Amino acid sequence: MPRRLWPQRVRARLTLTYALLFLAGGSVLLGLTYGLVAATLPTKSSPPKNSVLSHADFVKLCKKKSDLVNAKPSLRTKAGVTPPAPKTSPSTSATTNTKLARLCEQAYLAGIRATVTSQRDRALNSLLLYSLVGLGLATMASGGVGWVVSGRVLKPVSAITQTARRASEQHLGERIGLSGPDDELKELADTFDDMLARLDQAFASQRRFVADASHELRTPLAVMRTAIDVTLAKPGRTAAQLEATAIRVRAGIDRAEHMIDALLTLAVSDRRELATSEPFDLATAAEDAIDTAAADIGRLGLRVDADLAPAETTGDPHLLERMIGNLVANAVRHNSPGGEIMLASGMREGQAFFRVANSGPVVPDEVIPSLFEPFTRAERRTGNGSGAGLGLTIARSVALAHGTTVQARSRPGGGLDVLVTMPVRRAPCRGGA
Repeated sequence: MPRRLWPQRVRARLTLTYALLFLAGGSVLLGLTYGLVAATLPTKSSPPKNSVLSHADFVKLCKKKSDLVNAKPSLRTKAGVTPPAPKTSPSTSATTNTKLARLCEQAYLAGIRATVTSQRDRALNSLLLYSLVGLGLATMASGGVGWVVSGRVLKPVSAITQTARRASEQHLGERIGLSGPDDELKELADTFDDMLARLDQAFASQRRFVADASHELRTPLAVMRTAIDVTLAKPGRTAAQLEATAIRVRAGIDRAEHMIDALLTLAVSDRRELATSEPFDLATAAEDAIDTAAADIGRLGLRVDADLAPAETTGDPHLLERMIGNLVANAVRHNSPGGEIMLASGMREGQAFFRVANSGPVVPDEVIPSLFEPFTRAERRTGNGSGAGLGLTIARSVALAHGTTVQARSRPGGGLDVLVTMPVRRAPCRGGA
């Protein structure tokens, strides 16, 4: 069938498909039925057991005819005419009767054959005619039933389409909520509802992220502007005042740069696309992170207990270094003066792991999930407003990009215990026998 003649609507295509399938199936069934009936009906009559009738049988079969023949001379006698006497002998009469019997037998069989053939033709023609008419009516009925059934089947698809048209960034709360049996259409509707829920959550998170990022970036800029304006407003500015202003501006710039760097790292890890995948040791990254935070560790008088065994894995070195660095920096930043930090790494249950625990204020269990959200205030835990609020968020995003997760739990004495597990690095295959 040409493409332009094929219906464009799914409901019409389904209806036409149902009708064509019924027509094809009915035609096959009709052909089989016609063939079986045609093979069953006899095509010729069965001959009698004896090819020639006996004289006695012939007399019985032709008695009525003989009576009629014998009746004609009597009618002539009544009319005054005497029929002539037969001049044939008995043997001649028997031969004539046998020939007449043969002729009667042939006529009888010919009549039966003609009758059987006529009845067979009429039966087959009637069967074919009524079957074709019935098949045509049944095909049209199947098309109508197919139209109704396809409409009912496609009703959920129409609901999905209408919901998709209504859904937008401002109306992602739309849900199909399809009820009924757990078939493919309900599975599709539930999947679409889940997709809308994820989109709604993603857009809400994006809006919250943009608002928080704008606020966080505006804060250091406002501090720098205030410091510069106050300094410029003084008529007799001294070198010490200018130096103090420069120091405050430099601190604001460092904070903004740190914020932008964190945002870029988060954006890269959120794409779930690793720029590179190389061998990486979590223990080495932990040692570098401790060296980086050495100044803050000494200032707070923290005690470091490190048990760093090799933890070989594979991933993006930049992202993994940033993840380990953020976890160590958080453990230092949100610690109590004179507290402790416990670091551990190694191999366990076929996986590489890194664990960092710190002392500090008690963290309620219900608060822990929110700590992985962007720009969650650290003062919820310590009252300390330092930090960008992206440390644990970046750690979770980097872990997800590497196909793993970050687990955190509160410590009974205060502080957090964070565990990262990574797939172990597989040794390269060596060729050879």
